Amino acid sequence: MSAAAQLNAGAAALGLALSAENEAKLLAFQALLAKWNAVYNLTAIREPERMITHHLLDSLAVLPALPAREALELADIGTGAGLPGVPLAIVRPGWQVSLVDSNQKKTAFLQQALIELGLSNARVVTSRVEHFAAGARFDVVISRAFAELAEFARLAGHLVKPDGMLLAMKGVHPHEELATLPPAWKAVAVERIAIPGLAADRHLVKLLKAA
Repeated sequence: MSAAAQLNAGAAALGLALSAENEAKLLAFQALLAKWNAVYNLTAIREPERMITHHLLDSLAVLPALPAREALELADIGTGAGLPGVPLAIVRPGWQVSLVDSNQKKTAFLQQALIELGLSNARVVTSRVEHFAAGARFDVVISRAFAELAEFARLAGHLVKPDGMLLAMKGVHPHEELATLPPAWKAVAVERIAIPGLAADRHLVKLLKAA
């Protein structure tokens, strides 16, 4: 199966219909990631076909849990190689996506990727999350394997709008992490996510500010 066929089949399984432009940019991002990864070690996934499932589809699988709005401000904390932020910015061009990471090697890759992909709705922020403020507030602050839930809430909670949410992408169900959440935050949903072609546990934890 070609990369394009694998991507489209996986997206269809997630209930997503990719436009030709979406497909082209997602595959171009995969190619850039594979190219830079050979030199800069951006991700442990080396095989391009596994990048489709482990990176692209894994990122897109969170879309059903996100607000179905044309305009939305999202911050991807500890974005690393741009996951899930870059795929989300590609398929939701009306959203404004901030890619936040303290690793300059990774943010240099992201700056180049945004230029080559022509993604004007995304920006790169080289900063530790606790130092990233500048009056920025977001509808959604998301992370993928960034930190335990309590630490994520402590470090990134200041970035969430009053009616916004924290979303944490996890592997196995984080029972122990949920028990250590600070009082200011509550978990309102822990959804199991199925990634097409990936036989591994994935969960998405939605946190809201406690009343």
